[in-house]
Amino acid sequence: MIQALKSLLGLDQATASDNVRLTSEDLPLATATLLVEMTRADHNQTEDERATVEQALVSHFALPADEARALLEEAERETDRAISLYDYTAALNQALDDEQRVKVLELLWRVALADGHLDKYEEYLVRKVADLLYVPHASYIRAKLAVVDAQDEG
Repeated sequence: MIQALKSLLGLDQATASDNVRLTSEDLPLATATLLVEMTRADHNQTEDERATVEQALVSHFALPADEARALLEEAERETDRAISLYDYTAALNQALDDEQRVKVLELLWRVALADGHLDKYEEYLVRKVADLLYVPHASYIRAKLAVVDAQDEG
């Protein structure tokens, strides 16, 4: 009976650990997928947020606009089928140092604040990713303040 339920739900074919399996070469995709998750966190994906993700990909990975757009579209497809953030954060943990992981949090904060409103689900997602990236709470707060200060200046 349990096997029948697993089969009905598709659980016998794939498990969470079979989800994606990214490597360090997939850093742009892993980062972009987390950013797309942020645009969807408050269930109100805005064009400002999407544009912020695209700009973040251009500036952070030094990509031409068309490549950033293609990466964003791939990340949206990836997010549609993702069941966990673990594979993405594991790839980032493996390849990035502490400072670079904090930079990923800053990118997440930029997207979360792009629409001028910080939703509780957006803040929760940044906190969750910070935990998965083993970023200390003080660095999490500094990343947020750096983005808020930059927005106030701009």
